Amino acid sequence: MQEREQQIADGLNAAEKAGQDLDQAKLEVAEQLDQAKQQAAQIIDQANKRAAQIVDEAKEQAITEGSRLKEAAQSDIAQEVNRAKESLRSQVASLALAGAEKVLQASVDENAHRDIVDNLAANL
Repeated sequence: MQEREQQIADGLNAAEKAGQDLDQAKLEVAEQLDQAKQQAAQIIDQANKRAAQIVDEAKEQAITEGSRLKEAAQSDIAQEVNRAKESLRSQVASLALAGAEKVLQASVDENAHRDIVDNLAANL
């Protein structure tokens, strides 16, 4: 009988120990789950920050490229304007010579009067 009581007592102690072990395991699992959630939140936060950084870098690159393209276009426009002005000056000089020929009813020597025509064109 005493042996049976000892077996029952040992069984109860083992059951109590198993219950305590189960409670401890539940606490450890809950703690690990909390840590995993915190790590996941940190990873998500880092990913969001990196995504925002990538977007900002892309915006800066787009602005820089836009500025470069704008400056190149302005330079092209300025060159085209200068070419148009030079062409206009040349045409005005030719028209001035033609007009002077008509007025004088004589042939004006273009080479001899080139300085005058160039000066006239520069002043236009």
